[in-house]
Amino acid sequence: MEELKTFIRNIPDFPKKGIVFRDITTLIGNKEKFCLVVDKLAARYREKNVEYIVSVESRGFIFGAALSYAIGAGLVLVRKKGKLPADTYEVSYDLEYGKDTLEIHKDAFPKGAKVLLLDDLLATGGTTAAAIGLVEKLGGKIVEAAFVIELEFLKGRDKIKGVPVFSLVKYDKE
Repeated sequence: MEELKTFIRNIPDFPKKGIVFRDITTLIGNKEKFCLVVDKLAARYREKNVEYIVSVESRGFIFGAALSYAIGAGLVLVRKKGKLPADTYEVSYDLEYGKDTLEIHKDAFPKGAKVLLLDDLLATGGTTAAAIGLVEKLGGKIVEAAFVIELEFLKGRDKIKGVPVFSLVKYDKE
């Protein structure tokens, strides 16, 4: 969906020098393009019997909520440590400079549930790999990992081998 690139703002040197941040606020602020993204994803997953969409904070929630409604699936939130109020499973993962931890409620979905993992961006794959680990702890069956944007040059797919990946917009260079 190359046409969507014109609605994604590029912010050079954010959050640090040498990085080009792909800002989706301009995409979600355009009602036609936001609806197009949700409609394209819904068309792909409507017939796959997805029971739950697992979305990662925070921008993944935007697309996860809309797609959950569009296909009639439950929405499960994956958040950073300490943000969920009930009993959770957690997975820590490496960042470029340090570690982070993601959590999911222990009762988010039943064992064997068909799950779509959805986030706004696939970069290095660390966050996605951690979210996959959480889904697997609950015994979910991952249908696919879906993204609005994929930064192919960062090779995030390499960290999530064994899980099918779909992305609408791909960037092959910074």
